[in-house]
Amino acid sequence: MAAFKLNGPCHHIIVANTHIYWDPEWVDVKLAQAEYLLSRLAQFKSRVSEQLGVIPSIIVAGDFNSVPGDQVYQYLVSDMTTSLLGPLCSVYAYTKGEPHFTNCTPGFTGTLDYILFSPSGDVKPVGCLELPEPESCDVQGGLPNYYHPSDHLPIGAEFEVSQN
Repeated sequence: MAAFKLNGPCHHIIVANTHIYWDPEWVDVKLAQAEYLLSRLAQFKSRVSEQLGVIPSIIVAGDFNSVPGDQVYQYLVSDMTTSLLGPLCSVYAYTKGEPHFTNCTPGFTGTLDYILFSPSGDVKPVGCLELPEPESCDVQGGLPNYYHPSDHLPIGAEFEVSQN
């Protein structure tokens, strides 16, 4: 994780990345990793706030290995996170709904990757990287393939900074 001061308006952003354990049978391990991530983010946010006298926005992205609606995803976007660092929201859910999938293999197709942000901050998503539809020819047969060199599709977002 890292803190950034943006040029122009005096805004600060904390950006973090994660990769949560893959096995759906080990929900307790995945939840422990998510809790640890949020606690470290909260500590870092507190330190940045104290040292710089600001309240930074949060962006955390990664392979959460959790589908929308499962326990890890719900924990990350629930009111439970509010006590640690404020609510988090998925960029895709906020702008146009979660994609059909970000991972596509012969044994599993679903959304596992997210960009989460603090919606109460000065940074708001205004767009997302378009992802292929399930029937698109470039994902037929699963990933990785000639068009996508990973079993995960790249995700991305464009953010706007308020001028407060």
